[in-house]
Amino acid sequence: MPSHGTLDALIRDIWHYTHHVSDIFPDDTNKTVLLTAGAVVNTFGAWAPVVDNLAAEFSTVFAAADGHITAISIEDCSLTDERYELEVSYGAARVVVARSRFMKILNKLNVNHKVMIRSIHIPAGETVYYRLKAETALGTAEVHFRYYLV
Repeated sequence: MPSHGTLDALIRDIWHYTHHVSDIFPDDTNKTVLLTAGAVVNTFGAWAPVVDNLAAEFSTVFAAADGHITAISIEDCSLTDERYELEVSYGAARVVVARSRFMKILNKLNVNHKVMIRSIHIPAGETVYYRLKAETALGTAEVHFRYYLV
């Protein structure tokens, strides 16, 4: 059973997790994050750092503080009516903090599908990576991340 001090800390953590303001990466409308699937059908590509179109790394938001990913919004996909699978990780060991499966469906959901994530802490100073696979080789997905710092 946790000690009284530990229980108080857990309650504070839970409160903060459920009551916070999330930030967005990339942080402006002229910035995008384009994720690319592997070159082999239904096979993850190599792990790659998450970067925006201006070469800013998502990792920079976690440079000085631990944080969590709270959501990934899928803004567009190059493939229609085909499935994608995404993994997000951090560090040299590629500790997976998020997994998602999504697709762009022409007659139902065209864009901006939001995937809720309840990630574990991403420690300060760690690089954030992704890998993607799709039913067609080299499919792409344009996304943005919602996160908060602890």
